[in-house]
Formats: sequence, structure tokens, C-alpha cells
Amino acid sequence: MRTTFSLQIAAVVLAATGAAAHHSFSAEFDARQPFKLTGSVTKVEWTNPHVFFYVDIVDEKSGATTNWAFEMGNVNALMRAGWTRNSLKPGDRVTVEGSRARDGSPLGNAATVVLAATGQRLFTAQGNN
Repeated sequence: MRTTFSLQIAAVVLAATGAAAHHSFSAEFDARQPFKLTGSVTKVEWTNPHVFFYVDIVDEKSGATTNWAFEMGNVNALMRAGWTRNSLKPGDRVTVEGSRARDGSPLGNAATVVLAATGQRLFTAQGNN
């Protein structure tokens, strides 16, 4: 009986730990640090649990280039918002708006992406939009 009870307690603790491992928006990003950045897409990772894309951003003052990572929603949510696997490709010029990472790294939670070639504005299926 004690063994069964101990196993049940262990299962509850493990389940709670796994649930806490998934980050929330406010744990990683700061809505009080908005950004609007323009650059060229270098890579797109069309995978769950979140789609990421990377953009080379050139600093206007120094001329230095930084490769930023932008997080969006999951694949299914993006498809419902009108995205396809080919909506964003390396080489595309984009303007991204969203919230910056709390730690100051070149990471952002994208809220909207505007494709420079067409002017099309795509929403990123994030809960904080």
C-alpha cells in the first residue's frame, strides 16, 4: 500500500514539474520592451511547439549585423492565421514588431510580420497579441 501511495505522489510531482517547464510569455518576454525591426530572413524553423525565424538586423549607428531569433505560435495556430510553410523564406525582407526578451538577448516574441515585397501583414498566433 505504501509503495502504491509513494508511486502516486511521485507521479504527481513529476507531472507538476513538467508543466512548469513550459515557459509563459511574461517569464521570457517583456511587453514593456516593444521593438520594430527590419531585416532579411536567414532561417525559418517550422516546428512545434513554437515556430522560430531568424533575421539579420543591421544597427544603423554602428553598421554591425546581429542575427535575431523571433518566436511565433505553433504550426497549427499559424496555419489558422493564414500562414503556410512558404509564407516566410530566407532572403525575404521583413519588418517585425513584438516584445523583447527580458534578458536583453537578440530574441523577440513576434506579434506581427510585414513582408516588404508585398506589404502583407501576418499575425503570429501568439496569445499576447
